[in-house]
Amino acid sequence: MATQDHTQNRPSTQQPQATLNLNSIMIGSAQPTVLADFYAKFFGKPADMNDGSFFGWKVGDCYLTLGEHSEVQGQATEPARIILNLETTAVQEEFARLKQLGVKVIKEPYEMGGGWIATLADPDGNLLQLMSPFEM
Repeated sequence: MATQDHTQNRPSTQQPQATLNLNSIMIGSAQPTVLADFYAKFFGKPADMNDGSFFGWKVGDCYLTLGEHSEVQGQATEPARIILNLETTAVQEEFARLKQLGVKVIKEPYEMGGGWIATLADPDGNLLQLMSPFEM
């Protein structure tokens, strides 16, 4: 990412000093307790953080947090805009477990590029995908 050289008003090749780290993703909802119950079942454990109105789960190197947001109401109107991809070596087994729990199925497991993907939805309509690990 280039920074701006303000002395000559042109892009600089100097890199910023700070390194960014994605440490959490927040899902805003009008029904955070319903989502908290869903994600507790989804992850198979209670929230790692719960203050009564905000909840969070440590998932890999990131936190998934959720809480009430004044500008969010009802179902996600564009659920595919952001999809949470959750990596597992057992896509089909996790899919079967979640389907048995009543999680809404969007697309059954299918093979793609040598790996597996399955798409599900939370109670607000946000999409989640189970995915085989892949190298970037």
